[in-house]
Amino acid sequence: MTATVPHVKTLRQRDLVLFTVSAILLLDTLTAAASVGTPALFWWLFLGLVFFLPFAFISAEMGCSYPEQGGIYAWIRDAFGGRWASRATWCYWVNTAVWLPAIFILFAGIFAQLFAPGLALHWQILIGLGLTWLAVAVNIVTLEVGKWIPNLGAILKVLIFLTIIIGALVHVRAHGMANPLTLASITPDWSSSLQYIPAIIYGMLGFELVSAGSAEMRNPARDVPRAILISGSLILLLYTGGTLAVLAAIPTADINLVEGLVDTLRLFFAGSPAGSLLVTVLGVCALYTFFSNGVTWALGCNRAAAEAALEGELPRVFAVEHPTLGTPVGAAVLMGAVSSTVLILYGWLSVSNEDLFWALFAFSAVIFLLPYLGMLLAFLRLRETDPGHARPWRVPGGAAGAAICTWLCLLVLVLAIALFLYTPEVGVEWAVLAGVVVTLLLGEAVIRRAEKHRRLA
Repeated sequence: MTATVPHVKTLRQRDLVLFTVSAILLLDTLTAAASVGTPALFWWLFLGLVFFLPFAFISAEMGCSYPEQGGIYAWIRDAFGGRWASRATWCYWVNTAVWLPAIFILFAGIFAQLFAPGLALHWQILIGLGLTWLAVAVNIVTLEVGKWIPNLGAILKVLIFLTIIIGALVHVRAHGMANPLTLASITPDWSSSLQYIPAIIYGMLGFELVSAGSAEMRNPARDVPRAILISGSLILLLYTGGTLAVLAAIPTADINLVEGLVDTLRLFFAGSPAGSLLVTVLGVCALYTFFSNGVTWALGCNRAAAEAALEGELPRVFAVEHPTLGTPVGAAVLMGAVSSTVLILYGWLSVSNEDLFWALFAFSAVIFLLPYLGMLLAFLRLRETDPGHARPWRVPGGAAGAAICTWLCLLVLVLAIALFLYTPEVGVEWAVLAGVVVTLLLGEAVIRRAEKHRRLA
């Protein structure tokens, strides 16, 4: 197995805030949430209270109390052992490998909308493949260099969200709301639009990701809680305001999951040559943020997978590191290979970029949510089995507060998983369910094989 290389302490509090914003604040989640209609505003606020805030508290305590390289892998390992940690890390890593094609198809769809209307799906897939391997290359450089990809992406996301919100205010004054905003309209119902509500929950996850690089942080005990609370407040505010802005511009039935962002920008700003130029500039910025999204998650997930492999819980190929930089070359290249295969396969089966985006998104989301069940249970277990451990920041409310936060988050995650697998008025999503089962079985085989090699070594 490749020997580890000492990690450079390069991540400051500013980097942690921007990294977390880059990970969680997703423009694709904005259009998916707006597709729910005006009830999305209720769900952002309600889930912000019963899930987003408790999950932020738990992530802050775990990140500053157990600042171990690998993050979620290390926490579950300490609580339940290496095998359960490896199962969680496998899902965490596979989700990103499958989600990268979804986000890069979104990139290609908006690129086509801006610069090449009518661009065939196979050309969009080729764009996605190129971006996949560029993301792999970024994962192989050190975080001292690679961190600037998500940092810049976070700044651009905030600017785009603020621009959309300002544009909506001007648009509503002149034209009114495209969707009526009343108490009755924001009250949620149990219609088929529920299939998009898990996208809101999905868009609230990622506070723990930066802790995968704990060994590269300067002061995790101080910086992680502050970074999570600052970024969390900003993210929830921008998500709610951005969703309202999209609903101000486009009737719910006309919102396209891939092209809704540019449709909104054009409606707000494309009435003059200067406005059209602004739409193009913002569109290019959005393209960059989609790439930075993929890079951000790959940076965290590949480090978690590499840490599991270094301990013999995943195949040794995941543990291959750059001989001088100490970066996860093996995990990154494997992710590129899986992402490319999935992109080609799903592209062959899909008839449009929107179909391709949602199929990839739903499948990867279920895989993505499963490790968080382990993380939340690990938090409770470590509170019980390791009560004397130094915790620079704690979830408010003592043991009762910790338990309430944990079980609220678990309930919401289980609901989200159920809604990804079963859509009301549509039925079971058999393709998604089959993909999840196959992925879990494949992961079990990979983990058992790694354990066998470790015993023989």
